Amino acid sequence: MSDALFEEPRLARLYDVLESARPDLDAYLAIARELGATRVLDVGCGTGTFACLLARHGIDVTAVDPAAASLDVARHKAFAERVRWVLGDATTAPNAAVDLVTMTGNVAQVFVADDDWVATLRAAHARLHARGRLVFEVRDPDREAWRGWTREKTYRCFDLPDVGRVETWTDLVDATPALVHFRHHFLFGSDQATVVSDSVLRFRTRFEITSSLRDAGFRVDDVRDAPDRPGLELVFVASRGEDA
Repeated sequence: MSDALFEEPRLARLYDVLESARPDLDAYLAIARELGATRVLDVGCGTGTFACLLARHGIDVTAVDPAAASLDVARHKAFAERVRWVLGDATTAPNAAVDLVTMTGNVAQVFVADDDWVATLRAAHARLHARGRLVFEVRDPDREAWRGWTREKTYRCFDLPDVGRVETWTDLVDATPALVHFRHHFLFGSDQATVVSDSVLRFRTRFEITSSLRDAGFRVDDVRDAPDRPGLELVFVASRGEDA
């Protein structure tokens, strides 16, 4: 089940406005080129910005996401016709072997339950060819990013065509060492309607992630500093293990 931010059509149409700056995607494109990837499975593609970027550069892309509203937005973007869009998740993605599986934008943290995380890793492993790679990023839990998820630090206001004035902010609801609950608020000035989207993210340690990757059959090749958020996030690069 997706958060309302991705599943509610009114909010899904706002996502690209809220996340208009995505320097991380150029970094992921560079990784795809570094690894020589020509076939990519993008898990949790959201509104499809990265999938369309890959397609624009001639890469064969399959993009999966469980939020129908987000995929509806994605299908109207430039180069979307070159992407295979799939409503679902890694476990329901096509079985065709790919060179690279990606999870951008901290998608790896939405898998709160260990069973779901393990199932996603195993599905990614099964869809990679023998020399394929899995690449994803997570926020470093030691940096406690959630401390900045307050109205004072996240409030934004927009005047958008065909939408009008929109105010938005985030409130931290609860934080434990592993799970962080927070709430997005959206106030639409045209009708004074307030819409909220509740989210939960899992903050796994580097050791936990490395162990889970190995248990799923991966070999961890590299753990990099995220170029767009240095010191705040970790980028994992993993390949299929020797038994592949």
